[in-house]
Amino acid sequence: MFARKVTFQLKPNSVAEFTRTLENEIIPLLRKQKGFQDEIALVVPGGTEAVGISLWDQKESAEAYDRGNYPKVLTALSKVIDGTPRVQGYEVCNSTFHKIAARVAA
Repeated sequence: MFARKVTFQLKPNSVAEFTRTLENEIIPLLRKQKGFQDEIALVVPGGTEAVGISLWDQKESAEAYDRGNYPKVLTALSKVIDGTPRVQGYEVCNSTFHKIAARVAA
């Protein structure tokens, strides 16, 4: 499993609109993307920053999304974010929710 973490600076007083955009535009788009597993969105208290963590079956699926539909997501979020989001990729080594155990070195 592979994870993409995207960190956003939110415009003032935009948490409600961020949440609506996520629910109405971004999640439906993600659900159509091959290999998409889950999306977790976090907002810091005070609403100045948000983090989106998307989970994918494999790195290649996340990369295909990044090349294909991610620009559409940025367009949808442009009304609620300032600056350029920071994107990082991770191999998922453990998840109790997805029942992924940490790999043990032999």
